[in-house]
Amino acid sequence: MLDFDLAEMYQVGTKNLNLSVKRNIKRFPYDFMFQLTSEEWNSLRLQFETSKRGGRRYMPYAFTEQGVAMLSSLLNSDIAIEMNIAIMRAFVYVRQVVLNVQPIDRVSELEKQVLELKQYLEDVFTDYNDINEDTRMQLELINETLAGLQAKRKELEKPRKPIGFQAIQDERQRNNE
Repeated sequence: MLDFDLAEMYQVGTKNLNLSVKRNIKRFPYDFMFQLTSEEWNSLRLQFETSKRGGRRYMPYAFTEQGVAMLSSLLNSDIAIEMNIAIMRAFVYVRQVVLNVQPIDRVSELEKQVLELKQYLEDVFTDYNDINEDTRMQLELINETLAGLQAKRKELEKPRKPIGFQAIQDERQRNNE
């Protein structure tokens, strides 16, 4: 949380809050409180849509959960105590929400779904290949049958010897000639 947000909630001036912190700086190591860089502040300012005019001379301080708890020991008003309890409850709630999400279970669930989909696709392609094999066998049978029919047709198209009485006379005439 940023210093000006905490000051507003505790109903004290940002300058007074920061002065209290500076007087007790040993209570606020870097993992409890840190000052934003100008790049971080500009990024946040764009998100808040605040203007540069009437702004701050110094970069704001950001407080972690432990820093807010330590700050409550400095500010000893009733409002500060009530706000600190509310903030601590909010931090606890956020932590519970984050822990209950259990992204590991979600990842394992997605992995299971991907494996099922992969198995389904393999089955579909196996069936497709089986159909293709059956189709290939049928086409081979059709080709063999057509080749057999063509061979029979060629045999049937050969000129036949004439049969009957006329054929014998025609043959004699050819022999006499």
